[in-house]
Amino acid sequence: MRMESDSHNTKISSSNLDHHNHVILFPFMSKGHTIPLLHLARVLLNRHVTVTIFTTPANRSFITKFLPATSAAIVELPFPKNIPGVPNGVENTEDFPTMSMSMFYSLVLGTQNMKPDLDRALENIQTPVSFMVSDGFLWWTLDSASKLGFPRLVFYGMSHYAMAVYHSLFNSKKPKQTETETVVSDFPWIKLTRSEYDPSAQNGEDQSLAHEFMSKATEATNNSFGMIYNSFYELEPMFTDYWNQKVGPKSWPLGPLCLHDMKIESRGLVVHPWLDEKESSSVLYVAFGSQATVSSEQVREIAKGLEYSNVNFFWVLRKLEPEENKFLEEFEKRVKNRGIVVRDWVNQMEILKHKSVKGFFSHCGWNSVMESLSAGLPILGFPMMAEQHINAKMVVEEIKIGLRVKSYDGSLNGIVKSEEVSKMVKELMEGEVGKEMRKKVEEFAVMAHKAVQKGGSSWETLDLLLSSTKQRIHHY
Repeated sequence: MRMESDSHNTKISSSNLDHHNHVILFPFMSKGHTIPLLHLARVLLNRHVTVTIFTTPANRSFITKFLPATSAAIVELPFPKNIPGVPNGVENTEDFPTMSMSMFYSLVLGTQNMKPDLDRALENIQTPVSFMVSDGFLWWTLDSASKLGFPRLVFYGMSHYAMAVYHSLFNSKKPKQTETETVVSDFPWIKLTRSEYDPSAQNGEDQSLAHEFMSKATEATNNSFGMIYNSFYELEPMFTDYWNQKVGPKSWPLGPLCLHDMKIESRGLVVHPWLDEKESSSVLYVAFGSQATVSSEQVREIAKGLEYSNVNFFWVLRKLEPEENKFLEEFEKRVKNRGIVVRDWVNQMEILKHKSVKGFFSHCGWNSVMESLSAGLPILGFPMMAEQHINAKMVVEEIKIGLRVKSYDGSLNGIVKSEEVSKMVKELMEGEVGKEMRKKVEEFAVMAHKAVQKGGSSWETLDLLLSSTKQRIHHY
């Protein structure tokens, strides 16, 4: 176990830290779950809060690079070995050889073996802890926090909309069903197919591990002090109020966390030479997250659709089947004057804020939705897994800031053909509907920026959280 400050390599104690609040952050081992909590770390540091981050050896370097030259302390906990179904050396979901949900649940359940090391590390921290924010997947951290007398808050990285919809679906005794859809009882205008909300219908995996995990995570969430949301009240007031009035624990919307932390003031920064050469508002940014692998067939259809659209595009494609390299090389030659395929890690928010970017073709992970909205860019949704289908429904039907591609056979997991990609890309970038979406999302962007400024809803919510938990500090 290693406990040190990222910049000073010193032990954490009350003698060298004199801030009044001390917050522990423990993200799950996945970049999509880690990044928003690292944004939160910088938000807290900017508010003169002491921050300690728990992670594992293989995930430390990413955190260190994200928080250079800060006073955040990083504590390494050894990652469990010999987790059934998980190769040794895999400490992050992005490192899975294949995205099997059974492997995912094995890893999540295996993290509980870290608890003894967490308990010892917490006992060695000499500065009183105001509260802990741990990922909802790390349910076992509640017991560790409770034993030492400080509150635990939960972070799932989801919207109030998705959480409220899930709660209503799974807690209604007799939800109304049509021939093909389920009506969300508490929000009857929302209708979902089973595949949109039931992971077993999406993946066809054995659900015994999923049930065990969900039971433990739900119980721990229900007994926690509150939930941190990467959202802001003005975006989804109905669903925030629903959660606080009918469900709980209390919601603390602190986002968009990427805006709290933004150092990019101009839409004209040098982010990538290729982007700098393009005209203002002329490029479609294409990225589908770090988790899912897009099939070879789907990659080819997307490529052909982008080619047929005649739209400028910047496509980040990190997970790729080896046999597709030659196809993409030839593809890039044909579109070299108006398109580029990038295989490296990029700072997505910097790209979205670039003056040349006009829209986002996205998997609709919640981080991506919030970043696109914050940048004032409409979304073309291509959801693939987890709650992305719910997020896409919110984007298209609830807040109306985007469109969605459809598979050729109408199924959630079917192939989206090149003709559909081309048609929807052109509509988003050049069509009348796209113009309406752009106008709407720019209005939300203004709200988002106000929310994180001093006196805004997210700023005030963080103030309230810090003051309310400060009173609960247990000196140990």
